[in-house]
Amino acid sequence: MASKLFSAAAEAAGVAGANDDPLARVLAPPADETAEARAARLERAVEAQRVSHEIDEDIQESKKAFERRKKAIKILLLGQAESGKSTTLKNFQLAFSPQHFRSERAAWRTIIQLNLIRSVKRLLEVLDEEWDSELTAPVKSALKSAPSSPTASSSSPRAARSRSGSRSGSPSRTRPPQSIALPPSALANPAAGSSRAHAIAHPHASTSAASSSHHPAPSFLPPSSAPRHASHPSTSTSVRFSTTPLTDTHRRLRGRLRVLLPLEAALARALLPPDDAVTGPAGDVCVRAGSAWKGAASVLASSGLAVNGVNLPNGKGKEHVDDPTRTLAACKDDVVTLWEDPVVRAVLKRRGVRLQDMPGFFLNDTARIATLNYQPTDDDIVRARLRTLGVEEHRFTMESGGLPGSEWYIYDVGGSRSNRPHWIPFFDDVQAIIFLAPLAFNLMLEEDPRVNRVEDSISLWREICGNGLLAKTTLILFLNKMDILQATLAAGIRVAKYVPSYGDQPNDIQHVTKYFRDKFRGYHKRLSPHTRPFYVHETSVVDTRSTAAILVGVREGILRAHLQSVNVI
Repeated sequence: MASKLFSAAAEAAGVAGANDDPLARVLAPPADETAEARAARLERAVEAQRVSHEIDEDIQESKKAFERRKKAIKILLLGQAESGKSTTLKNFQLAFSPQHFRSERAAWRTIIQLNLIRSVKRLLEVLDEEWDSELTAPVKSALKSAPSSPTASSSSPRAARSRSGSRSGSPSRTRPPQSIALPPSALANPAAGSSRAHAIAHPHASTSAASSSHHPAPSFLPPSSAPRHASHPSTSTSVRFSTTPLTDTHRRLRGRLRVLLPLEAALARALLPPDDAVTGPAGDVCVRAGSAWKGAASVLASSGLAVNGVNLPNGKGKEHVDDPTRTLAACKDDVVTLWEDPVVRAVLKRRGVRLQDMPGFFLNDTARIATLNYQPTDDDIVRARLRTLGVEEHRFTMESGGLPGSEWYIYDVGGSRSNRPHWIPFFDDVQAIIFLAPLAFNLMLEEDPRVNRVEDSISLWREICGNGLLAKTTLILFLNKMDILQATLAAGIRVAKYVPSYGDQPNDIQHVTKYFRDKFRGYHKRLSPHTRPFYVHETSVVDTRSTAAILVGVREGILRAHLQSVNVI
């Protein structure tokens, strides 16, 4: 057979020589080709044919995938940062692809631990701010009125800090001077305790000190913008230590819980490569889109490395010094005690800090989460928070409901102002946009504290409604965080203070919701280039049960519009 092939090739070469065909000369085997060279050439030809077949198969698969993608339903989640986009995505997966959702359960354990540690960290920061504000202002007043007194200078906590080094590393920062013991009635009533607190007088001054008053930070300011020091109008030359209702017990709890603070960075290092770890505007851990953090977290949880400190690669049981699970379990009682303390709650309220409104809040579940055998529930996963930078594509197959087996693509894009230019490339290839507008009328943007959150949402909504690329796209508006809105109104915060156009309408959930719903609906009607499907839902996406019912209606509406667009109905 081979001889016939070579004869044919030789004849072709002869004809080529006669006709002077350059291609035939290139393809013809050498006249002096040996048997070994001929075998190698034939082997290369067979391998080239195999590679060619693989390329053809890949092209066919790519064509099929492209056709499937064209038929798939694509949804874009839009909204400002912290609006609930990632939580909505998890609700979609839980409702319509539960097996896929639960397959990632192990990855979320580490994230929930991070969330809990971050809440404890913020709680300790507020306590530090309380001690600092009570200690600094009276001392500054005393030093100003008696600058030549060596006694006052030597007793100043600020002077002590300057002698011992930097502020962050000073003993007075981690162990404030002992406060005056207060009677139980003062602990129950922080304001009364503050007014009756004893003063330690300067040797050359009066033994009495003027009472200090506390001005709570405005509730509409984010915690990071709250005044660091409370004001003290007293101009007495006496030097007073803390008049805060916080006691030595609170200091001891704070000291023991500081062991949790380094764990945030340790978990982030274990979860992400150094190049992928990012810090957000508020100091929280962020991940870049496509960083495969879920795979790393699943390996951490399943292998036990830096999670339970038991199953090391060599198979030997050994404690791990940065073990977050064991450390959290050891600190569980202290965290619960500090968080449930009425005096601590009073300090938080006076400073306008609502930790329960923070994304990824788990302090109420510390007793359940800070255990060695903790496994996240579905609700835990939905409530967990990990900021993502960039655009993430999530593909899942519908396991139930309408069109089971259909493919869905959901794009979760970052909502911070720096990420918004990345939205536009997705506008011409989606069937629906779910826009999340949290009704946090008294809060400001994290990246720009001058901009009200609702004002920013309305501005974004107007741009989306008027964009020509989205003229035929189904728009679904989620007026989100209704639970926080209810709590804000129940606290007596008036909408008219932040939204003057609200006027003197009743300050209740029904009227406030209707006001904002009509605002968004009016902009959609006025700015939309054409008539298109439009739905409005009032949501609290951390509530998986109510959100599941809403998403069923959302899915049916998207499917109906999609089938109409492809002329099926």
